[in-house]
Amino acid sequence: MTEPLDQVSSWLTVAQAGEALKLPPGKVKRLIEEHHLIAIRRSGELCIPAEIIIDGEPLHSLRGTISVLLDSGFSLESAINWLYTAEPSLKGTPMQSLLAGRKSEVRRLAQSLAL
Repeated sequence: MTEPLDQVSSWLTVAQAGEALKLPPGKVKRLIEEHHLIAIRRSGELCIPAEIIIDGEPLHSLRGTISVLLDSGFSLESAINWLYTAEPSLKGTPMQSLLAGRKSEVRRLAQSLAL
């Protein structure tokens, strides 16, 4: 069985994300704390999915979506996994929908999952 995060094709370290965002690592960590970015530990290092940095900016719809999931009772880890788990009603993963600009559908679904 594959894990949802196995779908992430490329990961960035905090330093690499800082280069992509033109920010120092401390500010990248602040963006993670404030849910503008998501990160998990991989091989002991904090890593960010490369796809959520678009044209030198964090994916704008991510922060609000993470907030909806947290408000619905998800832990941060389960919220990140949910974003990368195939959802038939979205015809893909919630993250694919966010990247395609369909945040309303994703947030509506996330609100309906309140635990």
